[in-house]
Amino acid sequence: MLLSLLVAVLAGCSGHYPADPHGTLNRVTGSILRVGVSHNKPFTSLEGETPAGEEVALIEEFASTLDAEIEWMDGSVEELVDQLEHGRLDMIIGGLTDQTPWQSKVGLTLPYAETTDEFGQTDKHVMAVRMGENAFLLELDTFLQSQAQQSRGGQSR
Repeated sequence: MLLSLLVAVLAGCSGHYPADPHGTLNRVTGSILRVGVSHNKPFTSLEGETPAGEEVALIEEFASTLDAEIEWMDGSVEELVDQLEHGRLDMIIGGLTDQTPWQSKVGLTLPYAETTDEFGQTDKHVMAVRMGENAFLLELDTFLQSQAQQSRGGQSR
């Protein structure tokens, strides 16, 4: 009896997890990755014709792993979170930390970098995705963690 119950429970868990309720990973692969970017040097810069900075370079490389083109949208983090919540963006970059006040409205990656500010406070940097898009978040997390491992041993700021 217990074995039958266990088999039934496991069969019910045979779906594809993690999942994206809005299909972000499937939609952006081979297509368009919509990225919100807020100015926050050295992570992101909006001073030129196209975004630049450390996180911009990371996302350009991530997009290439998905065979995706990037569509950039700039704005304040508040504006970008609103666009993300309404499905007009796939992710947000801009030097966000794991202490962002927006964490109840967005999905956050694992910290992929640490910096220390002029006051000696350590910040753990993250990126934001649409809440619930777990397959996309896992893909981004895996990429960021592999990049962090490759850069370990280098200088930190």
